[in-house]
Amino acid sequence: MSPLPQDTPYDSPWPVQRRIKMLLWEYCWLFFCVWTPKPLNRWRLLWLRLFGATIKGEPFVHQRARISMPWNLTMNHRACLGDRANAYCLDCVEIQEGATVAQEAFLCTGTHDFNQPSLPLVTRPVIVGRGAFVGARAFIMPGVTIADGVVVGACSVVTRDFGAGTRIAGNPARMLPNPK
Repeated sequence: MSPLPQDTPYDSPWPVQRRIKMLLWEYCWLFFCVWTPKPLNRWRLLWLRLFGATIKGEPFVHQRARISMPWNLTMNHRACLGDRANAYCLDCVEIQEGATVAQEAFLCTGTHDFNQPSLPLVTRPVIVGRGAFVGARAFIMPGVTIADGVVVGACSVVTRDFGAGTRIAGNPARMLPNPK
């Protein structure tokens, strides 16, 4: 479900039913998953599935990962969402097979239209390709696709797509030369 139109910056873009579901999710994750040790990954995946996440194979989700709106999350086999990584799933977030999102990285699918006085919410999907690695505290902007095999350096801000197999770092992220 896409956000509702907003007449003012103070209007919620989500209907009441969606906000209740979001609140229920937050409490379920807090009470049933945050305290679990790493080996109880299947238990956390069960809770994600119960709230509509698409889980293919057996990915790993750290107990302290932060996931909003899991019904917009797709994780594939051997994908990893690390310690305190944020999947801000206001739109679709897909983490493909073998991809890693390291600790405290942020996959952001929402921003605002600053050209309108009501500052309406704007969402775009984020995709992390097969075998890609998103380094610690990296920030991935809405609408960005991290191609297969891309390595994103720690603390980078990724504002656009890069080709498969590249190494990127910085703010804004730029392509790094290949090591010899």
